[in-house]
Amino acid sequence: QVQLVESGGGLVQPGGSLRLSCAASGIRFIIDSMGWYRQAPGKQRDLVATITSTGRTDYADSVKGRFTISRDNAKDTVFLQMNSLKPEDTADYYCVTHENRLGTVYDYWGQGTQVTVSS
Repeated sequence: QVQLVESGGGLVQPGGSLRLSCAASGIRFIIDSMGWYRQAPGKQRDLVATITSTGRTDYADSVKGRFTISRDNAKDTVFLQMNSLKPEDTADYYCVTHENRLGTVYDYWGQGTQVTVSS
């Protein structure tokens, strides 16, 4: 059974930094990509950043230059370094893993970690 455990959320002042981590367990096949989404109250869940197994990254325009996604393939772990945080970054952050089982991709989601940016 695949499980994703997130950590690193919390309360931070504007301009501050946080580092989110997400460790996947129970993975038996190849992870195509891993990523982070976020969902603010009353809004839809939006993509924040993704990273492929070869290290190619993609970011939402709103976080480019401030957030950095990285991963440890050996540990099936993905990180999100968030700098220069703004109040509009406040949301629940979810990690996702795309496992490729012989050509069929399965998505697994973490339980979410809350990030609050406020003075």
